[in-house]
Amino acid sequence: MFAVLLPYMGLTQDIADRLLQIKAVKLNVQEPFTWASGLRSPIYCDNRKILSYPEIRDEIVSAFVEKAKLFAEAGAIAGVATAGIAWGALLADRLGLPFVYVRAKPKEHGLKNLLEGEISTGTKVLVIEDLVSTGGSSIEAIQALELNGNPVLGLIAIFQYGFQSAQAKFLEKNISFHTLSDFNTLLEQALHQKYINNTDSENLSKWNGDPKLWSDNFLLKKANL
Repeated sequence: MFAVLLPYMGLTQDIADRLLQIKAVKLNVQEPFTWASGLRSPIYCDNRKILSYPEIRDEIVSAFVEKAKLFAEAGAIAGVATAGIAWGALLADRLGLPFVYVRAKPKEHGLKNLLEGEISTGTKVLVIEDLVSTGGSSIEAIQALELNGNPVLGLIAIFQYGFQSAQAKFLEKNISFHTLSDFNTLLEQALHQKYINNTDSENLSKWNGDPKLWSDNFLLKKANL
């Protein structure tokens, strides 16, 4: 069983607290994680872990249902492969809507599909992601749906880092973009719950402002030790 969430918490605080409780989000300023890009980061997000916790999984899906009310015209749900597939399917099942998912690249054999599943041309779609970092994979999925003849109403994700580059991409595409929680809220909760101290919080904020500069400075400092 997980701790009962305090009454003063809002949705974004609730979700942030859950992510920290099950270590779906890990914070480590002293020994940062290495991203696929090679950048060092003091935060690592693995929302796949939530799927293993039925109680929290249900809370996330219920939160998606509430957010989806902003897109009442949606006739189908699309998940972004791979981490968005499970959440998109769960939401589509709850809403009684068709579900498809978008691959990162076309399948290399068979029908060589980029879009898996079937929806009619013209059907308006709501896209589901687990995490938005730079926004690149999300925009690619949106473009694939649009090329298939399906207008995209918006995108909902569990968590975002709040990078300006991501915000700019969605703004350029004129796509409405919502998340259940975000970096700033998680930082507040982590400090409140004593997962981190004030120095860590300041360091994490600096990373969020310029991840590459933070990573470069960390590697330079490490090389000079």
